[in-house]
Amino acid sequence: MAEKQDPSLIDYPCEFPLKIMGPTRAGFAQAVLEIVRRHAPDFDGATMEMKTSKHGKYLSITCTINARSREQLDALYQELCDHPMVVMAL
Repeated sequence: MAEKQDPSLIDYPCEFPLKIMGPTRAGFAQAVLEIVRRHAPDFDGATMEMKTSKHGKYLSITCTINARSREQLDALYQELCDHPMVVMAL
């Protein structure tokens, strides 16, 4: 019996902002960019928005991608959350 998926609340394709948080350290932003581009090859890295936390311990990165499907977003979130430097992905 096939599993029934909940209907999506998002109309695809659409612009979809992702917020990824992790430690402020060398390689974090590049790792995020590589993962995002693997799932959204048309993403322009120059549009990444970065902001450090008040005390500089964490870096918040916002990437707005052109989301094509729920499966694309699920795979992207999974890979981001599996990365050891990613603390949170929203």
